[in-house]
Amino acid sequence: MKDIAGCDYKDYLPLPILEGCPEFGEFYKKAWEIAYAHIKDIENMPQTPYMDEAFCDTQIWIWDSCFMSLFCKYAREVFPGVETLNNFYEVLYNNKKLPMVIPTEKEPAWTGAVPNEPYEMLVHIADNPPLFAWAEYENAMFSGDLEYLKELLYKKQFLQKHYEWLENLKEKTTPRSVREQTCWIAEEKGYRWEGGRSGMDNTPRGRTTPSAAEERPNNPDMLWIDAVCQQALSAKMISRLFDIVNDKELSQLWAEKYSQKKEIINRFYWDEEDKFYYDIDCKTNDFYKVMTIASYWTLTAGVASKEQAEALAKHVLNPNTFGGKVPLVSLSRSDNDFNRSGKYWRGSLWLPTAYAALKGLKEYGLFDIAHSAAESVLKHMCNTFYQYEPHTIWECYSPEEYKPSTGTNGKKIVRPDFCGWSALGPISIYIEFVLGFHTVNAFENIVEWEKPKNVKGKIGIKNLRFGSVITDIIAEGDECRCYSNADFTLKINGKSYSIANGENIIRIDGLR
Repeated sequence: MKDIAGCDYKDYLPLPILEGCPEFGEFYKKAWEIAYAHIKDIENMPQTPYMDEAFCDTQIWIWDSCFMSLFCKYAREVFPGVETLNNFYEVLYNNKKLPMVIPTEKEPAWTGAVPNEPYEMLVHIADNPPLFAWAEYENAMFSGDLEYLKELLYKKQFLQKHYEWLENLKEKTTPRSVREQTCWIAEEKGYRWEGGRSGMDNTPRGRTTPSAAEERPNNPDMLWIDAVCQQALSAKMISRLFDIVNDKELSQLWAEKYSQKKEIINRFYWDEEDKFYYDIDCKTNDFYKVMTIASYWTLTAGVASKEQAEALAKHVLNPNTFGGKVPLVSLSRSDNDFNRSGKYWRGSLWLPTAYAALKGLKEYGLFDIAHSAAESVLKHMCNTFYQYEPHTIWECYSPEEYKPSTGTNGKKIVRPDFCGWSALGPISIYIEFVLGFHTVNAFENIVEWEKPKNVKGKIGIKNLRFGSVITDIIAEGDECRCYSNADFTLKINGKSYSIANGENIIRIDGLR
């Protein structure tokens, strides 16, 4: 991060333009405002300042922090997204401890913290979804910082260490300065796990009855589809990072690890009859046929074939499964355990998993479906913001009404001011899938824009920053005006245009 003391954080934000939907722009600004209030600076933290996940003061979460970095990348000079990951790296792999803090009366009772008495901060779960490598890759594509990558990959090796730790985790353990015992157990065909550790706390996955008999089935014989896909994704991203630093040998080594996971996933987790990926039984290989958003990690990791990806994409449009007014909900609408109020992971819209699914659709070039789903997700969040009081951003959302979701008891609503990962909706989903600026590559100076069809008025983005480039890209009809401080390549709907330092006016060919 740069030293920007005395500067207004708003100066570093990109400014999305969608002339026909000014409400999206106001909602976008509110997300950054709330996120800025969650930047914390605590003495003796391994990394400070850092992004607080908006949950509680005495714990930090891996998967929250990884997802937060995926919107912080747009204003990396101000928002310490990827830097926040050092608070986990240093605890897990450099024997550091988190500092003592003084919790308030708002601290949840389950933490064991006594209000106004010193309490050592803890990593809540060490075997949360392993998304470090994905987060590092996505942020590197904006920073273009080769020296940082070389230090991360060769000197620190945190990404490789975390991958190998999970690959060799054969029994439950409680690492130092971590609150919860691990539940991840590595098996030949995948990983045993648990709802809370997976992040999908009260998911009905693994049930053996038509409806879940328990709040958390946590079937000990189940191998989790998201776990094996997230490990595959990690191997793939580590391979790509080594490719960026031009280490072909290590890139190939990690690509082979990825290929091995891909083969396992498609051999055991794909149900050809249902055309869907499911969790499986570690002993019998039988499917646990509970359709959840977790299966879309197969697209994020890129392990599905084109035909398999298209089969999953159809469900994003199907109002009986993952489509409808609010798409990409956490549990299929046809499931017996689907709850119309959300009930946490029993039907709610969660922005982290929705975003991951959209990234997966993009991997397969399914831009139209991604755009349609993203627009519906953003409209739902935005309408909730304007129509429901207090007017804020929530931990997760009702799958039916303009309301926040209910929690695990189906009654009390979830946490407000959750930016936190829910900022992914008004920031990253807006920029990448509603506007369509889906890929930035600071190493090759490329921006890829899938410009949506039939947009009326101006559409684009100002003050987009990657590497040393700062650019405005604004289109109206088939004309696009770009202002840039440096040369780069702009791809619009697959066609490349050379953008020079200064003002550029281009005619968009083959506009769809």
